Amino acid sequence: MAHLSVASCLPTSRRFAALAFVLAGIAACSPTPAERPGPDYVVFFTPFSADLDDGAKGVIADAGRAAQTASGHRIVVAGYADQAAGGSPAVNQTLSKLRTQVVADGLAAQGVDRRRIVLRPKGAIGGDPGVESRRVAIEIY
Repeated sequence: MAHLSVASCLPTSRRFAALAFVLAGIAACSPTPAERPGPDYVVFFTPFSADLDDGAKGVIADAGRAAQTASGHRIVVAGYADQAAGGSPAVNQTLSKLRTQVVADGLAAQGVDRRRIVLRPKGAIGGDPGVESRRVAIEIY
């Protein structure tokens, strides 16, 4: 008994058109890099500080292990400061740079090659004077 499908009854050009339609639908459902949900790891700091507490050290250790598993990927380390800290833009930029460097040093101590780490100190961000402003985000691409 021969097996017939609906596709086998269509002319070849229509089969290709149907396949293209299905593949386009699948591609539309795939997330793009711009749709990333957020940073992979976040390290939080206390006000006016770039010191790492035990929780921050744990986050860096987790990120370091993930970065080593993703050996061909780049690691972006973006640091922020709290605008409510009262410092000038230069002071806040310096603090975010210091936080970014401390996290990068922690990743390097975990065995991550420094050449893969991209530092992005962002300075103060407006609006939120809370802990969300005092952070370093680690993303592995």
